[in-house]
Amino acid sequence: MLKNDLFLRALKGETVERPPVWMMRQAGRYLPEFMEIKAKYDFFTRCQTPELASEITVQPIRRYGMDAAILFSDILVIPQAMNIEVQMKPNFGPYLPNPIRTQKDVDNVIVPDVKEALNYVYEAIKATKEKLNNEVPLIGFAGSPWTILCYCVQGQGSKNFDKAKEFCFTNPIAAHQLLQKITDTTIAYLKEKVKAGVNAVQVFDSWGGMLSPVDYQEFSWQYIQQIIDALKDETPVIAFGKGCWFALGEMAKSGASALGVDWTCSAKNARYLTGGNITLQGNFDPTRLFSPPAEIKKMVHQMINDFGKDKYIVNLGHGILPNIPLENAKAFIDAVKEYKAD
Repeated sequence: MLKNDLFLRALKGETVERPPVWMMRQAGRYLPEFMEIKAKYDFFTRCQTPELASEITVQPIRRYGMDAAILFSDILVIPQAMNIEVQMKPNFGPYLPNPIRTQKDVDNVIVPDVKEALNYVYEAIKATKEKLNNEVPLIGFAGSPWTILCYCVQGQGSKNFDKAKEFCFTNPIAAHQLLQKITDTTIAYLKEKVKAGVNAVQVFDSWGGMLSPVDYQEFSWQYIQQIIDALKDETPVIAFGKGCWFALGEMAKSGASALGVDWTCSAKNARYLTGGNITLQGNFDPTRLFSPPAEIKKMVHQMINDFGKDKYIVNLGHGILPNIPLENAKAFIDAVKEYKAD
């Protein structure tokens, strides 16, 4: 039994004494103990070594005592498993030397045996569960098929993913084939994560907001829906689309246990757009963690009041930034733990 099941109770919509709290990208680069590991091992070595991935996952829990841990990994382990080369270049980010641009490229993409290709992830989950010792639940995650396609076609990060969009609009048949291959791989991958011991999964649609509402339905949401349908009876699913407030109404009917909200959508609008019945997660602007700790605490209390303490998970509206002061991250977590309804 979990000693702290606040997060899982909030996902079920149960009444809680205070909302649970965790931070996207909490296992990572704002922590000095993470930077020590980073200095010794390159990015994918950290992802592919269960001992390192599990250690990085539990570091923020040891330091701040969040109500959930999220496995240290990367969304781009999926294309790697699918026979697409992915490098992580220092001070540049992801780089794919052979981007997918043609039907032939799509034909060469495999749907792998995820048990074999991504075994290191499941081993990292088992090692993490041991270290967590039933203190808090563990979240597994994957990128949305559209977000993965963006990197596979663009070949690197981008402000507008113009090449990815061009590929979808000029070669929709190949684009949908690629999206389906990514979806099938992701479903199998997340199911294995559940078997390995994660307590919930989150789908990150980081680049969904690049699409118009109509294109979002065609090239992103229908594939996320497949993932939710395949997983929702096995584990709670959180769907997070950055910049996708326009789809919140549709998302609320999806069978997901919770929806992530970014900082551009107010609590009031998010509750209104989702019909008020689904658990929401978010939506503190990560850059606001530069504010003085006392101010952070005030803003967090206000945010909880705006969302309401039930059917709510406190989080950032996107990942924590690398240069956030440690005491400010602490103020964010402590504010939630100290929360008492006004």
